[in-house]
Amino acid sequence: MDFKGRVALITGAGSRQGIGREIALFLAKNGADVVVADYNLEGAKEVSEEVRSFGRKAIAVQVDVANSASVDGMVDSALNEFGKVDILVNSAGITQPVKVIDTPEADWDRIIAVNLKGTFLCSKAVLKSMMKQNYGRIVNLSSVSAKRGGGVYGGAHYSAAKAGVLGFAKALAREVAEYGITVNSVCPGMIETNIRKNSAALGVDPINFKNAELPTEVEQAIIASVPVGRLGYAIEVAETVAFLASEGAAYITGEDIDINGGSHMD
Repeated sequence: MDFKGRVALITGAGSRQGIGREIALFLAKNGADVVVADYNLEGAKEVSEEVRSFGRKAIAVQVDVANSASVDGMVDSALNEFGKVDILVNSAGITQPVKVIDTPEADWDRIIAVNLKGTFLCSKAVLKSMMKQNYGRIVNLSSVSAKRGGGVYGGAHYSAAKAGVLGFAKALAREVAEYGITVNSVCPGMIETNIRKNSAALGVDPINFKNAELPTEVEQAIIASVPVGRLGYAIEVAETVAFLASEGAAYITGEDIDINGGSHMD
């Protein structure tokens, strides 16, 4: 887990309790310089300050991962500052608890755009520089919902988007393997983050977020269904992502790793 000399770009890294933040800090603690990208610029700035506290370089960039111009600007900022991007972690995501019959078309489009199109746009934007240097690590945040068809928190649109991420990653892995670039995904289960609040803030129909946090009895039922008997922690996802971004994972590509305490087993 030595990332000295590596530059990591992490989207969705500006949330105080999010997985992206933990990934950024974990990589920084192990030597990486970090581009902290998020829709919430103030949050990204806070995390970039935390990264600098470990003696690493960091910049904060505001990005809408569903917008190609915004994504290209993010990557340009990274290249202008550091000259390269070695690691891309597609962590930005939003979710929404709604049934298909109650899903407005606009909500479907937004969930797909952020979770799936965003992964495509960000990956595409870094490929040219990664191919030029014959090195790269791309790690995507999918979800247990991609494999079990929801049933935790999030509707069919979220499950479809996150399943699409897995298919996209496998196809891209085949395309870029000859350039020393690996593409992998992780599939977290229920993790203690504030993704639900973030989703409400990013333009998904607020009517469906009157109760943004899960009711206690629902959360307890979810925990009871997890063999290890608890929710996951963001740091546990971060450590797995870091492994996939490391030299030790050079022979792993097109893979997806479940991080769910046994709630779903392939």
